[in-house]
Amino acid sequence: MKVGFIGLGNVGSKLAGSLLRNKFDLTVRDLDTNLIKDFVTKGASDANSLKEIAQKVDLIITCLPSPKVCSEVMESKDGIINGLAKNKIWLEMSTTDESEVKRLGKLVRNKGAIPLDGPISGGCHRAATGNISIFIGGERKAFEKILPALTVMGKNLLHTGDLGSASVLKVITNYLASANLIAIGEALTVAKKTNMDLKTAYEAIKISSGNSFVHETESQVILNGSYNINFTMDLVVKDTLEISPIALNIFKDAQKKYGPRSWSSMVVKRLEDASNINLRAEGFPAELIDTEPETKGAEI
Repeated sequence: MKVGFIGLGNVGSKLAGSLLRNKFDLTVRDLDTNLIKDFVTKGASDANSLKEIAQKVDLIITCLPSPKVCSEVMESKDGIINGLAKNKIWLEMSTTDESEVKRLGKLVRNKGAIPLDGPISGGCHRAATGNISIFIGGERKAFEKILPALTVMGKNLLHTGDLGSASVLKVITNYLASANLIAIGEALTVAKKTNMDLKTAYEAIKISSGNSFVHETESQVILNGSYNINFTMDLVVKDTLEISPIALNIFKDAQKKYGPRSWSSMVVKRLEDASNINLRAEGFPAELIDTEPETKGAEI
């Protein structure tokens, strides 16, 4: 299976890296030519245009920062749609809007190709090792056809139903993670203001009913002080929080204070600054690294 991958950012570079590491015939494209060169030196191919990539591969994957960027990549004169043909598959791995992926899906089908949406969940550090979870919406036969690629990019693969269903679930899970992050910030602030040792507080939450994936991961880089979760404030505001005005306002305030490209976990710094404290503790990493061995993924 020949694969084209468009978008080599924080997430895309890791997913494309898994494909290349597992010997897939891979062609890449990104606005940053240095990222392309890096992949080419490792064995990937380049192309003169997005249209050319779509013409030469069987599976076209997009992993882009916004629906607007994806629309430009898909619909421009030398874009992906004009390079599609019968039975080619487009997999949208960006976090996008259900209506937008369905709109583009119709244009893809008009070319005889098949659209799928396949957002990921579980942290960028797991994307690097192929241990991420992937939701896939769209035709079951197309899902089964691209399983060889999915099983090296992700560990837990869930076919969610019709096109767009995966994007809905991604927004739901992002919302839950973001709301949890705000609550964790409040919890750690209370611990600090009552003179609790923060490493003890971390362990107490970890073994309690208050534990979560977000606590086990993001709390570590908060306590380190790097806040480096490889996910930025603007993406949180864009993706997830319209269904929760209070949480949305909190993230917008943090984005205003620290900038749209600051790490999303810096939402916790709002309370640190307001309370004149810092949530630092010894022994926590500056960046998360997945220590689980890379294993071939499977459908759940």
